[in-house]
Amino acid sequence: MATEGIEAVFLETRNWGKTAKFFQELGFELELTSGDGSGVFRNGEGAYFVVVEVPENRDPGLQIALRVSDEDGFRPDPVVEVVTPFEDTHYGTREMTVRDPDGRIWSLQAAKTA
Repeated sequence: MATEGIEAVFLETRNWGKTAKFFQELGFELELTSGDGSGVFRNGEGAYFVVVEVPENRDPGLQIALRVSDEDGFRPDPVVEVVTPFEDTHYGTREMTVRDPDGRIWSLQAAKTA
C-alpha cells in the first residue's frame, strides 16, 4: 500500500501574526489556535497547515506529512528507510518518519484507531 498524497504541511515562523495574516489573505481559514503562536489553517478539502512560531535564534523549518489510510496495511519496501515506526502524536494522529535518498525526513500520518 502506498501513501495517498499530502496530509499536512508543518510550517515554522518567526512571526505568527504576519504569517497568519498571509495565509488568511490567500484564502485559508484559521480553524484552531492554541493562543501561543500556533494554529491550524484549512482551505477546502486539501492539506491543512500547522503554523508554529519559533524563537528568533532558530531557523524556521518546513515539514510535509503524507497521508496513509491504513497503518496496518502500510509496508514500505526496504528502499524506504524507516526512522521511527508509527507512534501516537499529541495532535491526535499516528505518525511514522522515513528518510529519503538525500537524507530528508518525511512524516507519514495515519488516523488513530480505537
